Amino acid sequence: MSDAPAYGLWTLVIINSVVFIVFAASFTRLETKRDWRSLGAFSAFVVALFTEMYGFPLTIYLLSGWLGRQFPGVDFWSHDAGHLLEMMFGWRVNPHFGPFHFASNILIVAGFWLLASSWHVLYAAQREHRLATTGPYARVRHPQYDAFVVIMIGFLLQWPTLVTLAMFPVLVWVYVRLAKREEEASRAEFGAAWEAYARAVPRFLPRFGHGTDAAGSHRGGAVHD
Repeated sequence: MSDAPAYGLWTLVIINSVVFIVFAASFTRLETKRDWRSLGAFSAFVVALFTEMYGFPLTIYLLSGWLGRQFPGVDFWSHDAGHLLEMMFGWRVNPHFGPFHFASNILIVAGFWLLASSWHVLYAAQREHRLATTGPYARVRHPQYDAFVVIMIGFLLQWPTLVTLAMFPVLVWVYVRLAKREEEASRAEFGAAWEAYARAVPRFLPRFGHGTDAAGSHRGGAVHD
């Protein structure tokens, strides 16, 4: 890898961060504190990611000695070499066409599709005051949080950093806590209908071949704060 260094591009950090955050926000209905917390957690991850991708490569800096010894001849200060998984597993031609980058793109697109599909169903259920049990909500109770996690995994495959790897389990824990709080509020409001839905549909990991006929009003477990 011999392409020129491509860091210190803070304008790109800002532009890319804003684009992805606004894109994610466009699929949500930011009506409650939980909605804002969910988007805020994702936004922190995105800013950290693009800061290292285009601003200052902290991970490369901290691991430069080890990387230089393990992968001699690779210029890890070049932008392409920042795709660490492609470099470490031997894809040295163009990382944008490598297997990890390809898988990353699929996961990111799939995550945004799931996010859009989830909030579309949820918004319709809110207006009709019923449980959201169709579409993604027929498979899992919190597809919007699954979507954020899938998108983050996609970004990690494309550009893993020490900071985002450390943030990832913390953000998953945040989403689990938000989901449980939303379920408590929904259980209190909708009672038996929510209990039936919760028994039929898993929280995060789908059981394929199973659906639900529950009815009521559901915000992935949330009600207005």
